[in-house]
Amino acid sequence: MRTPLSAETKRLLLSYQQAEVTDHVIYSRMAKGEKDPQNRAVLEQIAAEEVEHAAIWRKYTGQEVQPKRWQIIWYSLLGVLMGYTFVIRLMEKNEYTTGRKYRQLIREIPEAAGIIEDEQRHEEQLAAMLDEERLQYVGAMVLGLNDALVELTGVLAGLTFALANTRLVALSGIITGVSATLSMASSNYLAERAEGNPKAFKSSLYTGGAYLVTVVLMVLPYLLFPKSAYLAALLTMLLVVIAIIFFFNYYISVAQDLPFAQRFAEMAGISLGVALISFVIGLAVKAWLGIEI
Repeated sequence: MRTPLSAETKRLLLSYQQAEVTDHVIYSRMAKGEKDPQNRAVLEQIAAEEVEHAAIWRKYTGQEVQPKRWQIIWYSLLGVLMGYTFVIRLMEKNEYTTGRKYRQLIREIPEAAGIIEDEQRHEEQLAAMLDEERLQYVGAMVLGLNDALVELTGVLAGLTFALANTRLVALSGIITGVSATLSMASSNYLAERAEGNPKAFKSSLYTGGAYLVTVVLMVLPYLLFPKSAYLAALLTMLLVVIAIIFFFNYYISVAQDLPFAQRFAEMAGISLGVALISFVIGLAVKAWLGIEI
C-alpha cells in the first residue's frame, strides 16, 4: 500500500503534472505549424512524452489537471517570434525546480529522481535533433549585429557632440547605416559564394537584416528627442545597445545552450568601449577644427 503523500509534496506533483499537460499542448501546436517532416516528427514525439510524464505524476496525485491557458498563449507567441528551439530549451530549463522542495519529493518518492533525470535527458536528446533554419544562420546574424553595434555606436557617439543636433546625427546615422547594411550584405554574399555555400544569398539576407534592424533601433532615440537633447539621445542609444546585446545573447545562450554572462560582457565591453573612444575623438576633432554648429 502506497504511503499517503504530504500536502506539500502533492501540491508539487500537481504543479509538475500541470506543467506536463501544458507542455503537451504547446508542443502539439508547434508540430501542427511545422512544415519540415523531420522536425514535425520530433515535436510530436516530445508532445507524446509529455503525456506519458503527466500520467506518471497522475498515478501519485490521483487527480486530473487542466493546462495553463495563459502559458500556452505566451509560449506560442514566443515560438512565432523566437523559434521553437528557443521555446523548447526555455521550457526544459524551467520545467523542474530544485532545492528544499525537490529534496522533499525524493524523500517521499525515491524513484522520482530517476524519473525526472530520464525525462530531462530524453527531452534534451530530442531537442538536439531539431534542425531549425534560423539557427543555421546564427553566424550571419552575429556578423551583422556585432558589426552594426561596433560601427554605428562609434559613429553616433562621435557625431553626438561634434554636431550637437539630434536630427543631424540621425541623418548621418541613417545614411551611414543603410550604406553599411548594403555593403555588409553584399560582402557576406561574396564571401559565402567564394566558400561554395549554396545558400549564400539567404545568409546575406540574415546578415543585412540583423544590421538594418540594429541601425533602426539605435537611430530611433535621435528621432524621438528634441534637437537640443542630444545628450539624452546618446544615453538612450547606449541603453538600447545594451538591451540589444542582452536580448541577442540571451536568445543564443538559450537556443544553443551556450554561456550567457561571458558573451554578453565581451560584446557590451567592445561596443561601449568603441563608443567612449569615438565620443572623445568627436570632442577633440570639434575643438581642433573650431567648428560650432
